[in-house]
Amino acid sequence: MKSICLYDNGKHKYYLLGWEETEDANMVPTNQYLIVHENKGFLLDPGGAHVFPRVLANVSEIIAPENIEGIFYSHQDPDVSSGITMWLTIASRAKIYISELWIRFLPHFGVFDKKRIVGLKDSGEKGVRFSGYTLDFVPAHFLHAPGQFNVYDPISKILFSGDIGVSLLPFNQRVQIFEGDFKSLENAMEGFHRRYMTSNAACKRWVDRVSEYEIDMIAPQHGAVLKGNVIKEFLNWFKTLKCGSDIIEQFYGR
Repeated sequence: MKSICLYDNGKHKYYLLGWEETEDANMVPTNQYLIVHENKGFLLDPGGAHVFPRVLANVSEIIAPENIEGIFYSHQDPDVSSGITMWLTIASRAKIYISELWIRFLPHFGVFDKKRIVGLKDSGEKGVRFSGYTLDFVPAHFLHAPGQFNVYDPISKILFSGDIGVSLLPFNQRVQIFEGDFKSLENAMEGFHRRYMTSNAACKRWVDRVSEYEIDMIAPQHGAVLKGNVIKEFLNWFKTLKCGSDIIEQFYGR
């Protein structure tokens, strides 16, 4: 599937790269994103080895891989980062941005040279400068990984949210951008968030943090991009969600 340009002001563009064309019941579909600013690129959660050929083809239709200056990994899961050695080879000038919590795990992915790795401190970073634009690295710890980050792009006003805001619709009902009533999407979100998010305390802290931003879209790593009024409805729902350790007896059984 072709990529979708979510934002374009002429020199700054934000793409949702194409997604898996066929259903595999044993694998959760993933989203990858690319920010392009005047022929420089920044990749967000480019995915694992399984999707690497497809994502590389999507990227190459938009920008030469050697012009990618940064690759962001929200956390350490294989569907996010197991393609890291291939991207380090193809995007030969790019630096990797990831929580410093995961850096010492990277040798297990075959990454031994740390010179291209930028560790993100727990408190996050605002206004990190790239080629003509800035990005904010926003803490999202324990949602679900203990070291997890989101990325806010102040030009497009898109918040890349990693595993927060994921919706798992049946394959034949998938949509790439959702602007409808949150209630119609809640069932596709609830099970995932109740299991993968660690506690309401983490959810509430995150909502408080991201509420300081003007957000036009929330772009998760799985499922539909949220756009418009549904964003506020989602944040209100997420802020009160009981999940993880709040309902731990449901997972252990009685």
